[in-house]
Amino acid sequence: MKVLVTGTAGFIGYHLAKYLLERGDEVVGLDNINNYYDVNLKYARLEDSGIDRKELAYGKVIPSRIYEKYQFIKLDMNDFVHMQKLFSNFRFDAVCNLAAQAGVRYSLTNPKAYLDANLSGFLNLLECCRTHESQHLVYASSSSVYGLHKNMPFSTAHSADHPVSLYAASKKSNELMAHAYSHLFHIPTTGLRFFTVYGPWGRPDMALFLFTKAILEDREIDIYNNGFMRRDFTYIADIVDGIARVIDRPATGDELWDANIPNPACSAAPYKLYNIGRGKSVELMEFITEIEIKLGKKARKNYMAMQSGDVVDTWADISALKSLMGYEPKTSVCDGINQFINWYQDFYGINVSRTGKKTNAEVPLSASFPA
Repeated sequence: MKVLVTGTAGFIGYHLAKYLLERGDEVVGLDNINNYYDVNLKYARLEDSGIDRKELAYGKVIPSRIYEKYQFIKLDMNDFVHMQKLFSNFRFDAVCNLAAQAGVRYSLTNPKAYLDANLSGFLNLLECCRTHESQHLVYASSSSVYGLHKNMPFSTAHSADHPVSLYAASKKSNELMAHAYSHLFHIPTTGLRFFTVYGPWGRPDMALFLFTKAILEDREIDIYNNGFMRRDFTYIADIVDGIARVIDRPATGDELWDANIPNPACSAAPYKLYNIGRGKSVELMEFITEIEIKLGKKARKNYMAMQSGDVVDTWADISALKSLMGYEPKTSVCDGINQFINWYQDFYGINVSRTGKKTNAEVPLSASFPA
């Protein structure tokens, strides 16, 4: 199968591309390598996939030095001319869109970035899939779309019409746009609502990365809502296994779908929505305790009020993905945190003694991380 994966300099896209390559697929990776967080980490992910950063030039397809079936192109999805050329040249069997402007908090101060990347860029991708007859479009949505919804666990059969951040609104918009194209042009589309993905090579603006870095640097960690929060933390290996299963099974229309009592997770058109998480919710303070145990060091905690745009709890109902796709997350939060911190120490050259004292180099990217 020939698959376009957008966002392959990013966290999930990097892991998914390698997973697909290792099972034998042909992959073209795409990313604009923006500076939302430190680009050195993005370049390091590309280098680990065999893409030489010295060869990168906008619009140029670069072959991997490691994977025979992997090529990468630095490209912005808002560049419709280059996007159409890319689709014409490769004729993708499937497309997985993981490129987006991420982050709830960033959307409070930089709203236009979300309209450009998550709406305009996504529209261009839909148009390319339409004009070049891609057989399946899989795209990243988010658990953030549930917004003010309180009925747990979150189900795709529930309403998601009250987002509390522009990021969430942009992801909900992606779902609506995808349905319109599925209905009008019979393009199979599948949206995946991700629940707090973490693991090696993760994003520096996510809790595990921020907490680990701050604890090692003897700085306070900010804990919102005074710690009374829960998250469905999902390990990256489980996520990419689920995405690959979905890529392999294009959405089809549901013959039993009833417009009088419409289920928002499906349609008479070839359109599906799934939650993709661990299916278990963990107290934030338990999550922090696991980090402290692994580092052998207590965190200095700064308890704060709830932040605008955030939600208190997330918990995914993953029954549909399990029953229809055989999805079965296997990684415990304890094991996942251990894997991340092992990577973090290795990547940044940090050795932590049993007392939590750093015995090697400091993290070199400190100037670029969000507070």
